[in-house]
Amino acid sequence: MLTQRTEGLYRVFLLCQIIIVAALFWLGVWIMVTFYSASTAGTLTWQRYSIYCGMLVLGLTLETLNRSKNFFLQNELLRPHRLSLRQTAASVGLLVLYLVAAKDAFISRIFLFNFVPWLYIALLFSHYYLPSILARGIFSRENKTLLIGSGQRAVQLREWLQRKSEIGLRTIGLLSDDDKIDNVGVPVLGKRDQLEKIIREHDVTQVILLEFPLFSEANQDVIQICDQLGVRLLILSDLEERLRHSVTHFEDGGFRFIGLREEPLENPLNRFIKRGIDFAIALPVMLVIFPVLTVVVFIAQRFQSPGPLIHIQERAGMQNRQFKIFKFRTMHSDNGEISRQASASDDRVYPLGKWFRKLSIDEVPQFWNVLRGDMSIVGPRPHLIEHNHQFSKFMGNYHVRAFVKPGITGLAQVRGFRGEARNNADIENRVACDIEYLENWNLSLECGIILRTFVHLIRPPGSAY
Repeated sequence: MLTQRTEGLYRVFLLCQIIIVAALFWLGVWIMVTFYSASTAGTLTWQRYSIYCGMLVLGLTLETLNRSKNFFLQNELLRPHRLSLRQTAASVGLLVLYLVAAKDAFISRIFLFNFVPWLYIALLFSHYYLPSILARGIFSRENKTLLIGSGQRAVQLREWLQRKSEIGLRTIGLLSDDDKIDNVGVPVLGKRDQLEKIIREHDVTQVILLEFPLFSEANQDVIQICDQLGVRLLILSDLEERLRHSVTHFEDGGFRFIGLREEPLENPLNRFIKRGIDFAIALPVMLVIFPVLTVVVFIAQRFQSPGPLIHIQERAGMQNRQFKIFKFRTMHSDNGEISRQASASDDRVYPLGKWFRKLSIDEVPQFWNVLRGDMSIVGPRPHLIEHNHQFSKFMGNYHVRAFVKPGITGLAQVRGFRGEARNNADIENRVACDIEYLENWNLSLECGIILRTFVHLIRPPGSAY
């Protein structure tokens, strides 16, 4: 019920915004034609400007499709400004794109430059005032809501209840079996066994159970009483607190499941897009840049550290499957400490090898791993098998990062978590970034990491060695 109310209010709000944008646009056109235009080609003006108005509305609509509705009624200080800027940029951007593509120079530049700030102001005011005005008009009838559960859970829900009061949800009190209840923001009306009496006395139309119900007779009574009295019952899931882990709900084949995380890269389309990016970058690098760097590294090795050009190691990949990773050799070939992490003043690294590592030149052969499908451009960095065993001993969720392919660069690396892992906190930060990446993957995140990696190539961070 609450979801439907919020969804409906959101759609009405967007419809009103479209009407506001169109009305503001035509008001501006009327003022321009009436007071400032000496042209008599009125028909041509209205036809052209109808297309321009359509582009603005289409841009506004497309922007809303790419935006979450979860924060619709939250009154953050700067959120209306950010949304108004995004909507203005999307609407005007699509219009300008149309003008360039169609080589249309008919629109008045003065009109356009004057319209843009007024568009932003109108959208800003609509975000500040329109949702509450619409909510008061649409949801004039209140739903008297009764809470059942602990005072602690009621306190956690207080801010949410205040927001939902705008769509007609009015909390009248709490029923709890707790012996001591501090200030929870709503009156305590009694114990759980008084439910039927309280519902009848206060004309309650909705009950919210604050904990996920156990299979007890008391909880069955709550469900039965609500059904008998025609009262809507909502149950607040506390599985995250019980499992001590975030959860996600999904349905497949008529069955309802609970997972521990979202995994956007399980979507075949997302994987296809990511693989396309891998090929688009890795293929030119291997054809153009790799041969040149091979010559440079070969000459450097002949003078400072004769031995194999390429260093091959076993690393843990997706689902911890082992694969051979290729790197330009930057250490002396006679060192026997393969599993020891490289440090800032590592005597195993020959002089020019330090620069190759700092500039990430040693990683270039890994683009061959990308073409082979062992790795991706972006993903968690693959570790040695010995390091995987070592790190997983003190991090219970360490191997979650293996849900996706390892990468040449990653979210942890562009945030500065690279180089030697000196303590447990270094590993925890990297794993947290890796899990954040696999749970929140999208195209903009992928491209953003790649662009930030290019910046790091030009200006290597202090942790690059």
